[in-house]
Amino acid sequence: MSSTTQEIPPEVLALLPLPDVDTLAPDQARGAVCLWCPERLTAETAVDLGERAGDDGRWWPRACGPCVGRRAHRALHSHVALCEPCVDNVGQCQAGLTLTRLVRKYRR
Repeated sequence: MSSTTQEIPPEVLALLPLPDVDTLAPDQARGAVCLWCPERLTAETAVDLGERAGDDGRWWPRACGPCVGRRAHRALHSHVALCEPCVDNVGQCQAGLTLTRLVRKYRR
């Protein structure tokens, strides 16, 4: 099952750091291969990470679910350390809640 950017708000996508598009192989830059690993992507396995602006124009990064889950997990740990509502209850913060859902959805 693929994910869409409508499921991942832009403020949460911003918490998932992406490699510089200039460092990617052509298949990664066009979304045929995961940004972070050599996994080939299909419509069913790709997670859309939203539209991004690069030096050469716009691009639409995609990744595999397990890589998104791992990066969401790291982002969640960084986020909750700095977010007062998350310290009390991660469900009070949309970013924390969305990152938690990504971790659960894509964990392997």
